[in-house]
Amino acid sequence: MKNKLLYEDYIQRAENRLAAIEVLFEKQSWADVVRESQEVVELALKSLLRKSGIEVPRIHDVGAILLLEEKRIAKVSTAELERMAEISHDLRRDRELAFYGSEDLTPSQFYKKKHADEAQRSAQWVVSEVKKAVL
Repeated sequence: MKNKLLYEDYIQRAENRLAAIEVLFEKQSWADVVRESQEVVELALKSLLRKSGIEVPRIHDVGAILLLEEKRIAKVSTAELERMAEISHDLRRDRELAFYGSEDLTPSQFYKKKHADEAQRSAQWVVSEVKKAVL
């Protein structure tokens, strides 16, 4: 890892995307809120990994890595890491479906306000906790 400050860029961009999610929420674009929330969580968790000196893989769900590298991640409790890993896993599951849909599922019809609420709240919590640890 040559770019030691990349973690700052990741968390800043995650914060910026939280603002974009608010616009999507106001537009009642529930599927897009879910999709963007996943990207926010991904950026934030990759920021945490980089700050901890852990190589960041090119995958969307890094939750398992958080748990494997728990001892190297300062300022975050085991319970918080477990919650972050669960959020990452759950949102990763919806990543493509919320964006592309499938032959039997149209994202704008499938995702509801409750899904968007949960995704947005989860993303906000992850960013808040990661900021405390990396900045």
